[in-house]
Amino acid sequence: MAKGSEHDYTAPADKLRVLVIDDEKNIRSTLSLCLEQTGCHVGAVSSAEGALHALAQQTYELAFLDLRLGDSNGLDLIPKLLAESPNLIIVVMTAYATVDSAVEAIKRGASDYLPKPFQPAQIRHVVAQSVQRRDLKRQVNDLESRLQQTTPEADLESDSPKVRGLLEIAARAAVADVPVLLRGESGTGKTVLARRIHSLSPRRKHPFVVVNCPTLSEELLTSELFGHVRGAFTGAVRDQPGRVEAAEGGTLFLDEIGEILPALQAKLLRFLEEKEFERLGENKARKADVRMIAATNRDLENHVRTGLFREDLLYRLNVIDLQLPPLRERPEDIPRLARRFLLFFAKSARRQPQELSPAAEEALMSYSWPGNIRELKNAIERAVILWPAQVIGPEAFPAHISARVKSTESPKIGGDFSLEDIEREHIMRVVGRSATLDDAAAVLGIDGSTLWRKRKKYEG
Repeated sequence: MAKGSEHDYTAPADKLRVLVIDDEKNIRSTLSLCLEQTGCHVGAVSSAEGALHALAQQTYELAFLDLRLGDSNGLDLIPKLLAESPNLIIVVMTAYATVDSAVEAIKRGASDYLPKPFQPAQIRHVVAQSVQRRDLKRQVNDLESRLQQTTPEADLESDSPKVRGLLEIAARAAVADVPVLLRGESGTGKTVLARRIHSLSPRRKHPFVVVNCPTLSEELLTSELFGHVRGAFTGAVRDQPGRVEAAEGGTLFLDEIGEILPALQAKLLRFLEEKEFERLGENKARKADVRMIAATNRDLENHVRTGLFREDLLYRLNVIDLQLPPLRERPEDIPRLARRFLLFFAKSARRQPQELSPAAEEALMSYSWPGNIRELKNAIERAVILWPAQVIGPEAFPAHISARVKSTESPKIGGDFSLEDIEREHIMRVVGRSATLDDAAAVLGIDGSTLWRKRKKYEG
């Protein structure tokens, strides 16, 4: 449990990082102790402001959030926490449990709801589930890195003057063969830009190797980067080269470099300055000809001030410093990106490409996209899967996106629409919000075969 400061604490990254947010000191202490006994790294804060500050300082994977924080409402804090850390698992706690508050917490993005008083077994269960989710996400991230060339990413063509200016600088930086630091919120396309720089560089015929820094402990990340020798740690049954050696002659991309701990930062600094490294468990200095590109969504200057990041490493990394704008600052690109994703996912589903209705496009343009391009891609994929009609309406998107639309072109009772138009619209809406076709048929009061025929008719 943190001592002194509410949130200052460092621990190996393979421990589950848990933030306790509760204005009652006894609850913070008891819950923190229980979590530490399960092997978690624990930070504890008493206020909404403290929680947001803690998340800005380091990554947490799980948060226990009190529904009542003094004069603050924990429900109002949920979207702010997710905006700061989109992958955060939030468990809401309260001694005043009601069905309505539980439903509202889930709607706002919480993963679970825990009434007070709780038992240690309940906490252990939540932790176990969170570890499973984290490990699964690591596997997914690994698979995603292997499928970079086959899944749609943010293309770098843009109508935004900001992005166009950025790409011009990136093109000049590509041939300079110096370290590049890419900054920007999660999902803004930092990996895509890193690949673009590599493809325009003299190293383009050599490997582009990605290392996702937050997914591994310090020891495993050191091994992943620099390799290890047999016996260096438990499970090291043979000598293994690292990603630095795999990237020989090419580019090493360190994603989310702000998450690595100071001990490894010192080794990275040495490598940048001398192009030398040692495999974990040996004393032999090795050389590698590798260009480094790093990316972060953190404020590294602030990390320097708080001692979380080495100043000399920051200066060495940001020879060229590029800031990617969030999607909300380049709204002119939203329709083009959406259409690109529509085409890709329609092709994957082996169906005719769909199109967005004006109302759907309005909803996309009105939303702030805290998850940026990645969130847009996920929203489009969901719509393609769930919306059967050829024209996608705003109802195909999650409620927090579709609610942004101010008007729709849906047929209105009494308007100049045929009965067929109204039937088509009604059927597509019901199917779109139903879990199964049987559920939709039950709502419509028709049998499944009739619904199937009407869908085929209206989908063309």
